Amino acid sequence: RDTLHMWTQIVGKIRLAHAPMVNHWWQVALYVTPRGLTTSAIPYRTGVFDIEFDFVDHRLGIRVSDGSRRELALEPKPVAQFYAETMGALGELGIRTRIHPQPNEVAPAIPFADDYEHASYDPHAVRLFWGQLLQANRVLGEFRTHFVGKDSPVHVFWGSMDLTCTRFSGRPAPPHPPGGIPNVPDWVTREAYCVELFSCGFWPGGGEEGGFYAYGYPEPVGCADHPVRPATASYQRGSAEFTLPYEAVADTADPDRVLSEFLHNTYGAIAELGGWDRAALEAGPHRWEHR
Repeated sequence: RDTLHMWTQIVGKIRLAHAPMVNHWWQVALYVTPRGLTTSAIPYRTGVFDIEFDFVDHRLGIRVSDGSRRELALEPKPVAQFYAETMGALGELGIRTRIHPQPNEVAPAIPFADDYEHASYDPHAVRLFWGQLLQANRVLGEFRTHFVGKDSPVHVFWGSMDLTCTRFSGRPAPPHPPGGIPNVPDWVTREAYCVELFSCGFWPGGGEEGGFYAYGYPEPVGCADHPVRPATASYQRGSAEFTLPYEAVADTADPDRVLSEFLHNTYGAIAELGGWDRAALEAGPHRWEHR
C-alpha cells in the first residue's frame, strides 16, 4: 500500500505540473477505470497525454495523442526506480516535466529519488484494493445523483490516497486552520476548504482493510452527539469524522444498501446541523423518468 501510494503521488504530480487549475485542486486527481486508475487526458502543447495504472496486467501506460506510448512494469521496485523510469519515459516521449520531487501528506517525506525503503508490489493485494475502489466508486457515483448543487467528481486524491466525493453548500467557509497535515502548505488547504462542504469516501488506511469516512467543514455543532446509521458507524472525536469499517460493509448481505445508508445519513446530519438549504440542493435521481 505505501509503495503504491508513493507511485500515485509521482503520477498525480505529473498531472499537477501540466493541468490547468480547477477549484479545490480537482485537476490533480486520479479516476477509477475498468483496469485501474488514470489521470485522464492531460494537455501538453497542442496535444494531450494520459497515464494509467493497469492493475489487470500490472503495467503503467503512458499514451500520447500523436500515437506514441510507453509502458513500465508494475512489479516490486523501489520508489526511486519507479520515479526514474517514469520521468525517463516522459522524456523519451518528448514531454518535458518537472515536479516537486517529494511526497505530501506523509511523514517522513522521503524524496522520490532517495526512496529505497518502499519497494513492495503484491499483484494480488493491488487487485483487491482496486476491487474496493471499483465498488466504492460505483456506490459513491449513485450517491452523487441525489445532489444538484456544486459537487466534485468521484476521484482519488493521491495525497492521502483516498477515493472521495464532496458536496458544497454554496456558502464560504472560514479559513482552514494552519498546520495539521504533514508536508502540505497552508495555501493548499485554504483552497481545498474555501467553501462549506460535506466530504465522504474510502481510505485504505486506518484498519486492516481500510474504511469509509464522512465529515463536514466547518464541523457543525452537535456532530459528536448526533446518532448515525448503520449501527456499525461511529463518530471519531480525534479526527472529527464519522467512520464505518470496510468489513462492516463488505461482510453484509447487501453492501450497497449499508454503504448508501451511511453516506445519506451522515450527509443528512451535516446538512441539518449546518443549516444547509436542502430543498434547493437536493433532488431525486429519477426526476426525469416520466419524460
